[in-house]
Amino acid sequence: MLLTRQQLQERLIALHQASLQLVEDVSLETLLERIASVACDQAQARYAALGVLGNDGKLKQFISVGMTQTMIRRISHPPMGRGLLGALMNTDQSIRVSEISNDSRSSGFPHNHPQMHSFLGVPIRLGDHQLGQIYLTEKIGHHEFTFEDEQIIQMLAAYAAVAIQNARMYADLKQRDQALTRRNQDLALLNNIAGVLTASLKLDEILHKTLSLVMDYMEVESGEIFLLEDDKKTLRLVLHRGQAAEVFWTRNRFHSGEGMIGLVAKTGEAAVSHDLAHDMRYLRDAVVDAGFKQMACFPLASSGNLVGVLSAVTRSSTPLNEHDTQVITAIGSWAGLAIENARLHTDARRLAVLEERDRIGMDLHDGIIQSIYGVGLVLEHARLLAKEEPDKSAERIQQAINSLNHTIRDIRSYILDLRPRQFGDENLLDGLRRLVMEFRINTLAEASLNGTPEDLRDIPQSHALALFHICQEALANAAKHAHAKKVDINLWTSPERVMLEIRDNGRGFETENMSMNLGHGLSNMHTRAHHVGGDVEITSAIGDGTSILAWVPRPGR
Repeated sequence: MLLTRQQLQERLIALHQASLQLVEDVSLETLLERIASVACDQAQARYAALGVLGNDGKLKQFISVGMTQTMIRRISHPPMGRGLLGALMNTDQSIRVSEISNDSRSSGFPHNHPQMHSFLGVPIRLGDHQLGQIYLTEKIGHHEFTFEDEQIIQMLAAYAAVAIQNARMYADLKQRDQALTRRNQDLALLNNIAGVLTASLKLDEILHKTLSLVMDYMEVESGEIFLLEDDKKTLRLVLHRGQAAEVFWTRNRFHSGEGMIGLVAKTGEAAVSHDLAHDMRYLRDAVVDAGFKQMACFPLASSGNLVGVLSAVTRSSTPLNEHDTQVITAIGSWAGLAIENARLHTDARRLAVLEERDRIGMDLHDGIIQSIYGVGLVLEHARLLAKEEPDKSAERIQQAINSLNHTIRDIRSYILDLRPRQFGDENLLDGLRRLVMEFRINTLAEASLNGTPEDLRDIPQSHALALFHICQEALANAAKHAHAKKVDINLWTSPERVMLEIRDNGRGFETENMSMNLGHGLSNMHTRAHHVGGDVEITSAIGDGTSILAWVPRPGR
């Protein structure tokens, strides 16, 4: 049947208008149905269908027009891509037959499929790649489709190829945009969590914030945090938030590898259970009895070391999202780092307290206690002079009173700011001269300060104080233990060091039996020198006195 010019023009105009609508449609599902409907109208077919191929070249989607949903449901199985459909999938040419059953390529119809006779199939191609096919059956009013029908549908297939490709590109862009939006949201969440967690060094606050953020993000009813004990094997429940707290506290400890909590601790990987009631890994029946159905557990780690385990539990049947699991795993790393920082901060504060106690002990021993010992020596001397020389005895007593007043001021300064009276307005040389003078007065022993260099202005006060206290301790030992009658103090400098030697003629002792832990004075000497980068050497022999050599570095040398 030949078409008149007017009929052909009308069909082309209709096809053009339909093609414009196809290009405007960016929804793939509605686009496929529209293409099938346009093809049905243009070729005057009773039935039309459109098949779309997947990346593997197999039939992925099949949209039909002309059959009711009831008819479609009655068919035993959807199209398999065999027979004429399969032949069209493997060619770039159209197929047009008047009787389907007589064609050698036909494989018949599924059970309950309507009988069809005439057939027109046109591949939808974009370049060398086939996207799908247009199928038409049962030409209305004629026993077969015409050559003109074939040409019109071929033109429609060309438009359809572009429209399908555009719809796919739009779908891909939309999917990427959604993924990018979700990723940006996740990054914003992680950034917010990082800011929240790193803003605090209080462990309890970090734990509560972490669990609250995770529960809000996952929209679950309950959550808990287990922390690893010092034995590195036991996980203890330290925090629960949300509903039914009593059922979760029925068991608050798990060993590594035991239950879901212990499994996550052992493997260091997140674990999700979608059915707690039938999950052999879950070991708390009371939680299941309370109606909880799903659970997700996440490791809390810092620098690859496990800190604890966080779990989120819900009564909902909606499967926990895998993407959410990945995000919470990242949150777990932040939380683990924050927990570890909080613990290190606590340990640092504890260590600072211990170090401050040691410092106070050294200052008390080297300062106040030595001063009190000196007062005792003065009073002992005053007692001996009381009968024979009462005037000198009274002078000694007044000297002791003045020393005690200085000591009282030192104690008061400790009460106010935990710092003893140091040099005041003195420098190292002035301080050493004062020590020598006090030693002479308190012990009536001979003492001298030799080699007093004036080039000590660049010595930091911390270095000068170390040498001052070492000399103070050495003089106290010479009087108290060695009962020395003579002490020589030598001070000199080199380009790199300031050196101080204290030599006495007292009893001496065996250095091989000396222990830094037995005598606070000797231990304090080494500690003070080491704190400023220096050292102390002690030589002694019984009956041959003691020599103490201390040095500290000069700055920038």
